[in-house]
Amino acid sequence: MSDENQPPSMPPSTPPSTPPSTTGTTPVPDVRAPASEESERPLLYGIERPSDLRKLGRDQVEEVADDIRQEILSRVSQTGGHLASSLGAVELITAIHYVFDTPTDRLILDVGHQGYPHKMLTGRREDFETIGQRGGMSKFLRRTESEHDHFGAGHAGTSISSALGMARAKMHQGEDGVVIALIGDGSMTAGMAFEALNHAGDLGEKNLIVVLNDNEMSIDPNVGALSSYLSRKLSAPMVRRMKGWAREFLSGMPGDMLHWARKAEESLKVFFSPGLLFEALGFRYVGPIQGHRMDIVLETFENVKQMVADGSGPVLIHAITEKGHGYGPAEADPLKYHGVGQFDVDSGKFAAKKKAHPTYTNVFSDTLIQMARDDERIVAITAAMASGTGLDRFQRALPKRFYDVGIAEQHAVTFAAGLAAEGMKPVAAIYSTFLQRAYDQVVHDVCLQNLDVTFALDRAGLVGADGATHQGLFDFAYLRMLPNAVVMAPKDENELQHLLATAIQYPGPAAIRFPRGSGIGAALDPDVKEIVLGEAELLRDGDDAAILAIGNTVHPALEAAGELAADGISSAVLNARFVKPLDRERILDLAGRVKVLITVEEHGAMGGFGSAVLELLAEEGVVMPVRILGIPDELIEHGESAATLGIAQIDMQRAVRGLLSESRGADATRGD
Repeated sequence: MSDENQPPSMPPSTPPSTPPSTTGTTPVPDVRAPASEESERPLLYGIERPSDLRKLGRDQVEEVADDIRQEILSRVSQTGGHLASSLGAVELITAIHYVFDTPTDRLILDVGHQGYPHKMLTGRREDFETIGQRGGMSKFLRRTESEHDHFGAGHAGTSISSALGMARAKMHQGEDGVVIALIGDGSMTAGMAFEALNHAGDLGEKNLIVVLNDNEMSIDPNVGALSSYLSRKLSAPMVRRMKGWAREFLSGMPGDMLHWARKAEESLKVFFSPGLLFEALGFRYVGPIQGHRMDIVLETFENVKQMVADGSGPVLIHAITEKGHGYGPAEADPLKYHGVGQFDVDSGKFAAKKKAHPTYTNVFSDTLIQMARDDERIVAITAAMASGTGLDRFQRALPKRFYDVGIAEQHAVTFAAGLAAEGMKPVAAIYSTFLQRAYDQVVHDVCLQNLDVTFALDRAGLVGADGATHQGLFDFAYLRMLPNAVVMAPKDENELQHLLATAIQYPGPAAIRFPRGSGIGAALDPDVKEIVLGEAELLRDGDDAAILAIGNTVHPALEAAGELAADGISSAVLNARFVKPLDRERILDLAGRVKVLITVEEHGAMGGFGSAVLELLAEEGVVMPVRILGIPDELIEHGESAATLGIAQIDMQRAVRGLLSESRGADATRGD
């Protein structure tokens, strides 16, 4: 790689006795293939579990970290996956496994985006070729995948709460071991992370260590180096004993002198360290340290291990790291290299993709920008997913009406409610799976007050390689039961434009859900118009069966009806558009004219669109053969969406044929 593609070098920032930091200056590694000679094999290849790592000398740990970084680049460049976050956490995770007695000591990773070094050290290096594939290794941590994955997560902010629970469980059961939560600075914007810190501090949990992986580089390098030096020294046993002696001495001083001594101590703490907040929450704060200096990280972790053994917990270690560290392109653009497909390591260029239709996400964003230019009341809100929801485009076009609240979905929803209460028209773009985290706010703050908030639910339905934690399979069910709510889903990217306009103009809570990825290639109408609330669309009429479809199952329903027609089976296809309100008139009309009725949705079969149709038929006293096609009541794991859809057995042709056959059999029996 040429020098122009590397970030600028940092000036030396450590005391003369300390080797200068290499942060930001690491060249692109020469990714190597496994060597044929045993003596030339990377040290990593001899590690199947953390106990193997702990057999190595301390001077070899940094070599293992280098091996891990090269192995991640080599593997992920072929399979795709979470790259920048994992590269940035290599030293921290390697050092934790080296210093602490995992798995007796528990390591909890927040979200799991940074989990690839952990997987490399826990016997899964060779499984990376299957990552994210059906039947293969998960992109996140899974309790069922390894004894070293103590808590699974695909949503942010859960690590400290779960780690505290585990530490308490160890206490209650009289078990040995500490619990380490590794959490990124982004995840620390989640409110529950601070709830957990507050609780842990209140409990005085002695067996809990929180490692804050701060990769925003918000601390000046000079200050960071000084703080790193001080923190390592202040965590050493002798200094801790001296602080204890000083505390004991001060306790015997007259009141006024003790008061001013404490004030001076707090002033020094503010001057030298950004950790006053964590100290106020009851944690011993250590940091910030340079998270890519293995010698510093090892020394700090060893000192903190002794602190915990001496009963000084809970402890928070603040480590400064760099996303994508050690790989120039990822250092320069960590967002681009966060989740990647195949790419060339030497050049950093991604594999060429076939020209695809516009994505639902981009059509949503472009339509919202167009509408916002015509209506100054429209504002856009995201919860740390600007690029994922397409709102980065909105931010560039209308920056003053864009809000990124961080990983705080609960706040995002109530913030939107406050905007709506004063006459604005907020659009909260949140992944379907993430809106679950703010359900009480949707109910209490938006729907019960009938406020004009639009929820744009991206990644609705099956999401492929991200797996069970990210599947958007429950939103119809958890939204349609709420008073005042309108819930809709477009059949294609063109209808998305019109339903978005319908949702925004509806003077109350409205949710529009749409899938991940490219549209079907539908031509986009130049003018966006509202659709009559609750109005379905009869795309094909028929006499034998009616297929009621919604969202991205509509076009497959049309294909199924065409193939059924070739066998003489006449099937109507209704594009429902709305789960709430349903088009009662059209559904009841079809139910009165056909022999059997099928509902189909890329959503859980329980409580969704099909359930809504059954409720309507029951309310009207309609008795007929009905089959609900949807995702079964089971976890749908990672894999390609088409393959996963096959697991769910959403097979409309088979359902129509089977139900008609059953209906004829029942008629024949009644005739006998």
